[in-house]
Amino acid sequence: MTESDTHASRAGAPSAPVGRRERKKAATRRAIADAALRLFLERGYDDVGIREIADAADVSTTTLFKHFPVKEALVFDEDDDDEARLLAAVRERPEGQSVPAALCEHALRHRMAAADGDPRFTAFFDLVNNTPALRDYVQGMWLRHASALAQVIAEERGLPADDPACAALAHFALEAPRAAGGHDDPRRALTRAFELLEKGWDSL
Repeated sequence: MTESDTHASRAGAPSAPVGRRERKKAATRRAIADAALRLFLERGYDDVGIREIADAADVSTTTLFKHFPVKEALVFDEDDDDEARLLAAVRERPEGQSVPAALCEHALRHRMAAADGDPRFTAFFDLVNNTPALRDYVQGMWLRHASALAQVIAEERGLPADDPACAALAHFALEAPRAAGGHDDPRRALTRAFELLEKGWDSL
């Protein structure tokens, strides 16, 4: 789990103290999330309390809740960053690259590459899939990402924010990595899924 350092400055004031504060906050957040995930994987999500996590991260429960307002968020500490990268994949794609191609490239780079051959990701997904509270949280998170992605796709195409085709593309683009994950060759399966989004049914 990683956090990017944030650097900010104000006119007439040195930027270093602000940078140190942001780095300290990021380090605290990372320590809390790492401690939580370790305990969840060791004992199960429902058998670990908030106070235990705070003690393991050497912070108060008040500090924990400043970073993570609900227990489920501890498991998905990079959710905001993940969404930002997803939207940037569309907004900042190279000239001439289609939206489906940009989303396929993003999925291969950030979703599939992370899980390749890493048993920690298997353990993580097992934790989520076997915990009803986390499954529900993921669904809400997924819907939020789909809505944000659909709006960005619509912006890029000059279409209304509620355009159904943009919503459908966002939905399928987010679902494709999950569907491909159970395949013998998940990368090939993911590429095939995005080929369908790119070229349509007649291309198969």
